[in-house]
Amino acid sequence: MTAHNKDSDPPKGKPLWSGRIKGSMSPEMEPLNRSLDVDIRLWPQDVQGSCSWTKALVQAGVLTKVEGEGLVDGLNKVAERIAAADYSGAPDEDIHSLVERLLHEEVGDLAGKLHTGRSRNDQVATDFRLWGIEATNTIKSELRDVQASLLEWAKGSLDIFIPGYTHLQQGQPVRAAHWVLSHFWPLERDQQLLDAVSAHVSVLPLGSGAIAGCPFSIDREFIRKDLGFDSISENSIDAVSDRDWVTELSFAIARIGVHLSRLSEDLVLFGSKEFGFIRLSDGFSTGSSLMPQKRNPDAAELVRGKAGRLVGNLMAILTILKGLPTGYNRDLQEDKENLFDSVDNLLMLLPAVAGTLRTAEFQVDRIETSLDVQILATDLADYLVKAGVPFRKAHEAVATIVRISEDKSVAIDCLELNDFQSVHSSFESDVMDVFSWDRSVEARVAPGGTALASVQSQIQDAEAKLQDL
Repeated sequence: MTAHNKDSDPPKGKPLWSGRIKGSMSPEMEPLNRSLDVDIRLWPQDVQGSCSWTKALVQAGVLTKVEGEGLVDGLNKVAERIAAADYSGAPDEDIHSLVERLLHEEVGDLAGKLHTGRSRNDQVATDFRLWGIEATNTIKSELRDVQASLLEWAKGSLDIFIPGYTHLQQGQPVRAAHWVLSHFWPLERDQQLLDAVSAHVSVLPLGSGAIAGCPFSIDREFIRKDLGFDSISENSIDAVSDRDWVTELSFAIARIGVHLSRLSEDLVLFGSKEFGFIRLSDGFSTGSSLMPQKRNPDAAELVRGKAGRLVGNLMAILTILKGLPTGYNRDLQEDKENLFDSVDNLLMLLPAVAGTLRTAEFQVDRIETSLDVQILATDLADYLVKAGVPFRKAHEAVATIVRISEDKSVAIDCLELNDFQSVHSSFESDVMDVFSWDRSVEARVAPGGTALASVQSQIQDAEAKLQDL
């Protein structure tokens, strides 16, 4: 191990490429060039990747065992220093420069051997992917908690009937649990998408060098196993510039945001005085600074608003990548901030959504008074179909009955039997049996429908999905 020598220390913040460029960087260029305040959060991955690279250099005979042990020991000390202090304001260009400078302070000139055969191009790609693997797993876990909250709410609302809406107009009655589960399955598709993204993230670029590969006999399979990647990049040019996984994870997060936004919109609408179907708890509501009576669904509104931010971050990375030539380009310095922002915001949203759902309650009395008997019109048409009437004819007949009820200003179930029979002779005295919420809901027994058995089957399937996760 090389002895520590203060005289050999490089100046703080000295660029790793300073030998080629004469003079110091222009003051106007420095803030544009500097990324440490953004990529400082990659320090654990940078240290982890550097330790693995050190081991590979020892295996390849580039470093002696003693040198390798010295570098790993020094890197561990660097990790302790960064964990104990805030280095985001250090004068270094980026996290890689900071780690190398601090390593030099720990082990002296031996630090200069760490970068043998390695470029910042494959180094940062590796660090970022290591972070991406962890971020994706964390998102999956937090998303699972939201799904679990939806599932528990569904289990407790099997016997509540609410209007089902299309075009924001009452369409047909459904079980409240059926509506709740309609928000579970989009999130389950998001889980599946995250699984696919995880496989694309977990590709090792280290060993690709700047663009042409590594000239030393590095065992990339050893590094893959050591760092926990699933596979190794096939092409060194592609490996250093591939940010497809960033776009995919950004898209997955944006789509989760859209799904959470739609759920939040339902919560806002159903929680309004005009609907009154749902009451959000005080813990996830706020009051008004002016109007004493207000209970604002701020948790749901903030989630709905954040979705736009997540979509915007996706568009940013797509725009950055769209015109880049082959190989690494400095534009890729901009690949991290937006993804960091998306992950941070999503991980802030998910616990709030889970908490909102766990404490939300259906207002059964209000729901029952809001159910309009007209939403059983389709059941009337089905009644005629069972009597042998073609559906299009049945549809037309029931539409006529609806108009009659409106002209008479009475509900459909308050019409006389002769009103029905004046429209179609197939109506019998048992037509009034149609006007039952329970009968209507239970008629939808096909898989995926709102009948009790179908919804219970959905719940069982949902439970199995969560267990698989």
